[in-house]
Amino acid sequence: MQGTCLECSLAVGSILIDALVRTVPDTLPATPVAFDAQRALHLARETFDIEARALLGLKPRQGVNFTRAVEAMLRCRGRVVVMGMGKSGHVGRKIAATLASTGTPAMFVHPAEASHGDLGMVTKGDVVLAISNSGESDEIAALLPALKRLEVILVSMTGRGDSALARNADIALDCGVDQEACPLNLAPTASTTAQMALGDALAVALLDARGFRETDFARSHPGGSLGRKLLMHVRDLMMSGDGVPSVAPDTGFGDMLRVMSDKGLGFTAVVDAQQQVLGIFTDGDLRRLIERGQDLRSLRAREVMRSQPKVIREDALAVDAAGLMEQHRVTSVLVVDGSQRLVGALNLNQLMRAKVI
Repeated sequence: MQGTCLECSLAVGSILIDALVRTVPDTLPATPVAFDAQRALHLARETFDIEARALLGLKPRQGVNFTRAVEAMLRCRGRVVVMGMGKSGHVGRKIAATLASTGTPAMFVHPAEASHGDLGMVTKGDVVLAISNSGESDEIAALLPALKRLEVILVSMTGRGDSALARNADIALDCGVDQEACPLNLAPTASTTAQMALGDALAVALLDARGFRETDFARSHPGGSLGRKLLMHVRDLMMSGDGVPSVAPDTGFGDMLRVMSDKGLGFTAVVDAQQQVLGIFTDGDLRRLIERGQDLRSLRAREVMRSQPKVIREDALAVDAAGLMEQHRVTSVLVVDGSQRLVGALNLNQLMRAKVI
């Protein structure tokens, strides 16, 4: 009996699976008969034209309200809280990230989540930047009374000046477009491009008003290439102490070669008793002496060194050391302190390992 029930169950399951397999193709979108390459290219170019016109159309419509929004965000002692639903929400996340990385404390709060507790992230003194192309987003509209009670400054970014969001905002920014790039004029395309550009305009105006500079940007991006270039100094990478090859000017040629081999940097500095740099001797200098067939055994460091070697201060940026090496086509530089005393050595490999170059 049990075997019979099992067989029945398997049979029924097989019938159901077969029925599903037969019906799935009918639910899929129809595959186009042929791909029209010229039409695709035409639509791409038309998209660029429509979105370019949308951006240029923003220029004459930004005036006193734009400067008021910048001033409100500049004077904000809290954070700029960006909100938006759907595609406007994706744009809002990017705007919040751009503001935060350029000196304006900012965060994104999802409007739907805000109605269920996340509004607690918004405090008195914040500036709320609410983005909605229609200005009628239900999720944002539901928050308007609560935002009023919190006494935040509400800046709207909408495509309709007569919308509920624009009417209830303290400052209304116009990001409207004449048409979407979508052939159906439905999918947010030109409108989201306009929102993104207006957000970038706010960020640029704010960073300039704050006196934000490259070094400030680097502090916000310590893991990026710009951070490494602007924050890393020669002292952070150089060999120092016993790792620095150096000899006195009267050092014999054989002893000088032993120092170079022991330190493994391909050169040695020649310094006086006060560690002032007198010259440098490199592997390249050794090859040139050998090519000339010169008897090297009786020579001293001062006789073979090259005077006035390339040096750099220990407090210089590592990227400046890289530039010095590139300019003079050398792979190593000596590092000196403020009194021009030898304190370290830096080569190309160290810069490469630190990803400065």
